[in-house]
Amino acid sequence: MTWLSICVVAFVVGGLIVASERWHGAFTGDADLNKPQASHSRATPRVGGLAVLAGSLAGLLVLGPGNMTLGWLWPALFVSALPVFVAGLLEDITKDIGASKRLLAAFLSAAIAWWLLGGVSRVGIGWADAILAYWPISLVFTMFAVGGCTHALNIVDGMNGLAGMVATLIAVSLALVALQVGDMPISMIAAALASATLGFLVWNFPFGRVFLGDGGAYFLGFMLAELAVLLVVRNPSVSPFYALAVLFYPIFETIFSIWRRRFKRGVPVDQPDALHLHQLVFRRLVRSTFSRHRRQEVPAFCNAMTSPYLWVLTLVVLAPATLWWDNAWALCGGMLAFAAAYIWLYSRLVSWRRPRWLLLPSANRQRR
Repeated sequence: MTWLSICVVAFVVGGLIVASERWHGAFTGDADLNKPQASHSRATPRVGGLAVLAGSLAGLLVLGPGNMTLGWLWPALFVSALPVFVAGLLEDITKDIGASKRLLAAFLSAAIAWWLLGGVSRVGIGWADAILAYWPISLVFTMFAVGGCTHALNIVDGMNGLAGMVATLIAVSLALVALQVGDMPISMIAAALASATLGFLVWNFPFGRVFLGDGGAYFLGFMLAELAVLLVVRNPSVSPFYALAVLFYPIFETIFSIWRRRFKRGVPVDQPDALHLHQLVFRRLVRSTFSRHRRQEVPAFCNAMTSPYLWVLTLVVLAPATLWWDNAWALCGGMLAFAAAYIWLYSRLVSWRRPRWLLLPSANRQRR
C-alpha cells in the first residue's frame, strides 16, 4: 500500500497538470515543434517532474518517520537535489536557462550531497582509490561523476516513456541490490522513486499528455546517481563497477554523442541534433511503418512505440548488473555487450541498413 500511495500521489499531480493545461500551457508547454530533437506534434506541458517530485515527497512523509536512518538520508538527498531540480524547472518554464548553467547546478547539487552524505571514495583500482582518499580530489571527482550522470539522463529524454521507464528500471535494480546487501534505506528510496515515476508514466506513456521535462529528468538523474554512489560507499561488498553499469545507458549515450558531434561532425558538443539512437529508431524503424513523408501523418502512439526498443537494450546491461553486482568482470562484460549492441544498431540505422527482424510487422509487409 505504501508504494501504491506514492504512485497515486504522482498520478494525481500529473492529472492536475494535464487538466489545468489551459491555464499554464502558454508557459509550461513545449511548443517548439521545429527544433531538431522534437518528435511530438502538439504543444505539451513539460513540467511532469513536479509529479515525480510530489510522489517522492509523499514517500518521504510516509516512510521517513518510522526509520531514523531513512528520516535523515532522504531529506539530505532532497536538499541536495533542489539546485538542479529548480534549474531544470526554470528551463521548462522560461526556456532560457542554458545547458552550461544547468550543468553547473548539477555540479552544485553533487557538491552539497558530498558535504552532507559523502562522495566517491573507491573505484576498485588501487592507485585511484589511494588518490580518492584526499577529500579535494574526492569532491571534484564526485561533482563530475554525479553531475555528469544527472545531465546524462536528460540526453535520453526524447520519446514518450523512454527516460521515465529507463529511470524506473535503474531504480528497481538499485532497490533489489540494496535489498540483497541489507541496505534498507537505499532500497526504500529507490523503490519510492520507481513508484513515483510509474505514477507519472501513466500520463506520459503512450500518448505523451505531459513530459518529464528538464526538472524531472535532472531530479531523477541526480537521485539515481547519488543512490548508486551511496550504495557502493555504504556497502563494500558492492563493486564500484556496479554504479557505472547501472547508469551505463545514459552515460554511454552522452559520451557517444560528444564523440559524434565533436569528432565526426565537427560541431559544438552542446548543439542539439536529431541523431541520437532513439531518434534513429523512431525515424527508421517505427515512423516508416506509418508514413514516409510528414510528421503530422504519424499517429500519436507512434512516438511511444520507439521506447520499448531502448528498454530492451537497457536490460542488456541492467540485467547482469542486478544479478552480479559484486563481480567486476561480469559487470564489465555487461557494459561491453551493451556498447557493442548500441554501436551495431546505430551503425546499421544511420546507414539505412535496417535489420528486418527489428521492423514492425506492417513495415515488413510493405517491403514485400
